[in-house]
Amino acid sequence: MARTLNKVILIGRLGADPDVRYTQSGLPVVRFNVATNERVPAGEGNWEDRTEWHRIVVFGKIAENCANYLSKGRLVYVEGRLRTNQWEDAQGMRRSTTEIVASDVGFLDSGRDASVQAETGQAPLRRGPAPGPKTEEPFPDALPEMPEPQGDDIPF
Repeated sequence: MARTLNKVILIGRLGADPDVRYTQSGLPVVRFNVATNERVPAGEGNWEDRTEWHRIVVFGKIAENCANYLSKGRLVYVEGRLRTNQWEDAQGMRRSTTEIVASDVGFLDSGRDASVQAETGQAPLRRGPAPGPKTEEPFPDALPEMPEPQGDDIPF
């Protein structure tokens, strides 16, 4: 019997504060973007950083924790599976987006640590509590696309 596997593991930084919504039944749903980067050859012995953005969606208790403790720039571990959503936009164009449905999210630094690292470029040694909860809005039937962060919004 052939086996298949749909598993993603990422470590990266949030590009913006999480978007917190609730389903009609009250289930919390949190969405956020995570940036990962790698150094790639740019020719003639030079190297450049390439940033890849990943859309993350989290449900239930893990979503509540993400809403309460994550903010822009935080370093996170995300484990989950890929899911592709397809829909037709207002102009009748077929659209799709791929996201990671997280089954585990680990907070690898505190909010204070992320701001120190952004300013100094060095990871701090101290770990501490994170900021409080984010805004709460009803979760719509159609999921809006999260915008891709611009160069100025890259958290590192």
